[in-house]
Amino acid sequence: MKLPETQVAVLEAASADDPTPVEQIADETGEQEAAVRGAAFDLEERGLLTVSERTETELVLTEEGEEYAYEGLPEHTLWVGALSNDAHEEPIELGQALGRGGLEDDQVEIALSNFARKGMGSIDSGTIEVDEDYDLEADPERALLETLRGEEGDVDPDEADEEAVAGLERRGLLEEHEHTVLEVALTDDGVTALMEGLEVAETVGQVTPELLTSGEWETVEFAEYNVEADAETVHGGKPHPLREMSERVKDVLVGMGFEEMQGPHVDADFYINDCLFMPQDHPARNHWDRFALEEPASMDREDVPDDLVEAVENAHRNGVGPDGEGYHSPWDEDFARALALRGHTTNLSVRHLAGIAEGDIEPPQRYFSIEKAYRNDTLDATHLLEFFQIEGWVMAEDLSVRDLMGTFTEFYEQFGITDVEFKPHYNPYTEPSFELFGRHPETGELIEIGNSGIFRPEMLEPLGVEADVMAWGLALERLFMLATGAEDIRDVHGTLVDLDFLRTEEVVY
Repeated sequence: MKLPETQVAVLEAASADDPTPVEQIADETGEQEAAVRGAAFDLEERGLLTVSERTETELVLTEEGEEYAYEGLPEHTLWVGALSNDAHEEPIELGQALGRGGLEDDQVEIALSNFARKGMGSIDSGTIEVDEDYDLEADPERALLETLRGEEGDVDPDEADEEAVAGLERRGLLEEHEHTVLEVALTDDGVTALMEGLEVAETVGQVTPELLTSGEWETVEFAEYNVEADAETVHGGKPHPLREMSERVKDVLVGMGFEEMQGPHVDADFYINDCLFMPQDHPARNHWDRFALEEPASMDREDVPDDLVEAVENAHRNGVGPDGEGYHSPWDEDFARALALRGHTTNLSVRHLAGIAEGDIEPPQRYFSIEKAYRNDTLDATHLLEFFQIEGWVMAEDLSVRDLMGTFTEFYEQFGITDVEFKPHYNPYTEPSFELFGRHPETGELIEIGNSGIFRPEMLEPLGVEADVMAWGLALERLFMLATGAEDIRDVHGTLVDLDFLRTEEVVY
């Protein structure tokens, strides 16, 4: 029987007794795995092979797991540090054991919780005592880490210690990866063909100019193509779904007469907070809630206009207008000049309203931006450390809440969202103020999607603005959730992004 060279190699490497993985045949024959796969399907068509699939689970260490497999688990480091300070004889100060062990700050809590869980000793009122009979080598979690880190590396999940696997998965040190294994086996006809002998047929995979001009195309044998065979999945480039949503938002706002504004991601607290009539002793302005810069730590004095600083400081201390009270709280220019990643994009609005970005502007004006903001939030389905904010404002005479609510109604209707709800709210920089909520199309949950209001005189007068200004900050990711049915923004961007979701999701408007 004459067959193409790759098919002959696959038949000779296959077995009638046990299915052989395609990957193994590719290694043995030196052929490309894709070529072996194609040959296998061709031979299946001829009845010489059977092709089957099975799912295989593999235990894989995470980056943190690799680190602990090399350096040792934190609880083991704590145990050794305490033991070296004779904590097996009597309790010692916890700080002594931690200092001797050299644990990083983020590893201390991990070490303490697992030290207690594994019964490695006792911790009480800031002291630690170790069980010197505890056998580090017998710890199943350590043993599994070292096995996976070793030269062999592979561990059958069915044979691994279940508690150790569960513990390491819970700690984020181990993951189970599934992949499909394609296997082939000889049929009776395949065995017969091998016994009768195989010859390599000279085949041509494609027509070339040389074949056509020489006339050889009339005599050569062309390789057969199985157009029904499974092909390798190729994920081509495509716009990120959130970028598509951002572009759609931009189209809608430009269509509503808005101009786009841009500005610095790192800015002085003066523009991020002080110009928004945010008191300097507000809890949101401490170092726990903001990402401050170390170098440079503050904005140069010449980049903060003196007259604007004076006007903003006066508003904070004394208020604005005959009934203004101000905060009567400390106000410090050095504190205002401190640099940080912006916690919202309203610093862009401040720069435009104050005439710093584009010079003095007169009403009516409409501006927007779709830019990143940064907050030290707890990560969950609706919060990330960095997110996109849809900033917008309108400057005009005699604006009212009705104008603001009507703008939102028109905007969200462009995305098929017609059930936006409003809730009164307090902001230092707007009065009246209200939050926006939308109902998730899949879960039915009411989700906060933005914050808005009419800028207060205490904010506008120092900026030199005499007209009314209504403004808002909307969450692009929350809009994405309402428009597409996505239930967790961590699937879209961030360290836990779901690649399958990004490859298959379509933005629905």
